[in-house]
Amino acid sequence: MADKVLIVDDDDSIRKLLQKVMDINGLESECVSSGSQALEKLKNNAYDIILMDVMLGDMEGFEVIKQIREDGIKTPVMIISGRNEDYDSLYGLSIGADDYVTKPFRPVVLGAKVKALLRRCHDSVAEPQTDGIQLGPFSYNPDSMKFFKNGQELLLSAKESALLLLFLHCPNKVISKEEIHAHVWGESFVIDDNAIMVYINRLRGKIEEDPKNPVYIVTVKGSGYRFVV
Repeated sequence: MADKVLIVDDDDSIRKLLQKVMDINGLESECVSSGSQALEKLKNNAYDIILMDVMLGDMEGFEVIKQIREDGIKTPVMIISGRNEDYDSLYGLSIGADDYVTKPFRPVVLGAKVKALLRRCHDSVAEPQTDGIQLGPFSYNPDSMKFFKNGQELLLSAKESALLLLFLHCPNKVISKEEIHAHVWGESFVIDDNAIMVYINRLRGKIEEDPKNPVYIVTVKGSGYRFVV
């Protein structure tokens, strides 16, 4: 059964983006737009993790966290906030949050952080898939956030890592340029086809035997790319 995520954010575009990130990571999600709605949901429903914005319309996310901890709810909370002051992150962690992520965030990296937090917080033994990814000659260790091919570490940049992680989560599926842009860059404005192509080629150069004749990252004309394993 998929883990359940409660998303608490008053920005509709952020809620939709977070839902997409959860979906691609195999997680179920529900959304609310206010602190009071979150508290009401948590009275009658159980979740495996809560993604909490700080600036909500009716109250601060900090107040929601304090209330649920006072109520004995131990569900792990990841704060996702546009406020990046050290005080905010230290305060959030001190009142019971488990992690603090600032906006703008890279969706693929956020997905990895959510899964890592779930893995740490589960009382029972994690399912095999949550311990890492093994796909053909490729593997990914979420604890070290390192990638390997045939046991040899791949030295990747941040965006190359985000791109490969997206492919590993979606083997043999066509991924559009729009999806790549959303999950790697996390931006909603104009998609830069050239930038995507540059990083595809860089990644091919590190994982393909012959980058000019790729067998893993295959171009699907007019649609996007497929990671073939």
